[in-house]
Amino acid sequence: MDNRTMIQKSLDYIEDNLQAEITAAELADMAHISLFHYYRLFQQATGLPVMQYIQRRRLLHGVYAMKQGSSKIDAALAYGFDTYAGFYKAFCREFGATPSDFLKSSRAKRPYRIDITKEEHMTVTHKKAARILQNWNLSEAVITDIYYEGTGNKNDSACYVGEDYVLKYTANLGKLKKHIEVSKALQSIGLLAATPVPTVDGAEYLCEGEMYFYLTRSLAGKQMDSHRFGQGDGRFVGEILGQLHLALAKIEDCVSEADLLATVKDWALPKAKHALNLSDGFCKDYLDTFAELYPDLPRQIIHRDPNPGNIICAEDQWGFIDFELAERNARIYDPCYAATAVLSETFGQDNAGWLEIYRDIICGYDSVTHLTDAERKAIPYIILANQFVCVAWFAEQDKYAEIFETNKRMTAWLIEKMEELKDI
Repeated sequence: MDNRTMIQKSLDYIEDNLQAEITAAELADMAHISLFHYYRLFQQATGLPVMQYIQRRRLLHGVYAMKQGSSKIDAALAYGFDTYAGFYKAFCREFGATPSDFLKSSRAKRPYRIDITKEEHMTVTHKKAARILQNWNLSEAVITDIYYEGTGNKNDSACYVGEDYVLKYTANLGKLKKHIEVSKALQSIGLLAATPVPTVDGAEYLCEGEMYFYLTRSLAGKQMDSHRFGQGDGRFVGEILGQLHLALAKIEDCVSEADLLATVKDWALPKAKHALNLSDGFCKDYLDTFAELYPDLPRQIIHRDPNPGNIICAEDQWGFIDFELAERNARIYDPCYAATAVLSETFGQDNAGWLEIYRDIICGYDSVTHLTDAERKAIPYIILANQFVCVAWFAEQDKYAEIFETNKRMTAWLIEKMEELKDI
């Protein structure tokens, strides 16, 4: 079990037992690791010490219970406080407002259930965004939604603010802090990166209830477009991913550890097997080979979502945005993901041409990082691992039914092309 999955099990347990006594020692025992190690991993994943996280969740649920009609003392007692005065003091200290003021501002929503293993989908109205932007003196700026090119789906975690800024929001403080730390580190060595714009009070981010907001400048340059890949673009993507990894390798480990093999074996492949009607023999052969190769794959901090839309190019500069998913994983995952991201946006148009793009990305990456023998052999299995994860995840999202079907067809095609994927 990777660290992210382990901490998610803790978060689920906490959420289901907020009205009972919970100790950090109990959670560490459930995770089968030392208390010291647990403290570090929990804060790394969530951005908060474990007991502060628990108290914060209790306060949010308590104030929501008041909004639903519970008396102040009943809500306080239900969520672990001996008196309402104790609840009141803790709430003011944590949120900078009294429970009454919090309720009057209509911020007492049903608490969002945190899932650090999945993409967040949150609703922030333009009215709310304008109110939040007062903290940057930008409440009068024009706010527009962001849509993903190719799919037309709306970005549920960011919006444009005028022509110069992007407002991002999340319920996961750990994810936010990870993006900030990685972006600042990359900017310090001369790469384009979306670093936070301080509020008028000098803060890097703003907390309101369970949500966190931060503002970045729109990077000068243009996002790459999978539909307009020209000659040499594939190699360029591979080369800059290699350079990105050289830079990320210099950053202290600020992200959680991922176990791609365990994710595929325990969750993704069983779901993909059902969706794609894969044979037992294929699944066994795939897992046996992947399990043999996986331990020897070099690991480091990776971007985790280097699709062309997250690559910014400007004259003599380039950079990446959206490091919220960054994790410690097999480094070869990123170039494989970049290749499949291109295919997912162009599938059915020129699949044969994509094979050349794929080889160019891998060769470009190799020219900078020098792939190991294990990495070369593992590339087709990483490609399929990513697709199994995509199929499994989209299978659980009704709003992405069309993308789910595309990824099913795409995965089946990649399985057919397994031998060609090995030819690099």
